[in-house]
Amino acid sequence: MLFKRIVAAGLAVGAVLTAIPAQAGDCAAREQVVQRLERDYAERLTGGGLNDAGLDESGAGDAVVEIWASPETGSFTVILTGADGIACILATGTNWFETRAMTPEQAGIES
Repeated sequence: MLFKRIVAAGLAVGAVLTAIPAQAGDCAAREQVVQRLERDYAERLTGGGLNDAGLDESGAGDAVVEIWASPETGSFTVILTGADGIACILATGTNWFETRAMTPEQAGIES
């Protein structure tokens, strides 16, 4: 019984240790990530916004979420860029489609 617990603990630690380098491999300086998305996947910036989970009392965000996509190839990539300029790939996919653009209402102007 003790042997099974030791083996299970070892496997759990091994899984965590192998996941850390894999995640770190998906991060680089934003400029490098953008160059690769443009060059290798013909993607362009299609939208984004502030990650509100990182907002402090002044309203400043800790990170920017961007969606890069290619209407030609259908690929898309979601990246998160921190205040340090490091961008990490959160998701990638295929079969990208665009919907109508959302435009914020202009404050103070009556229609």
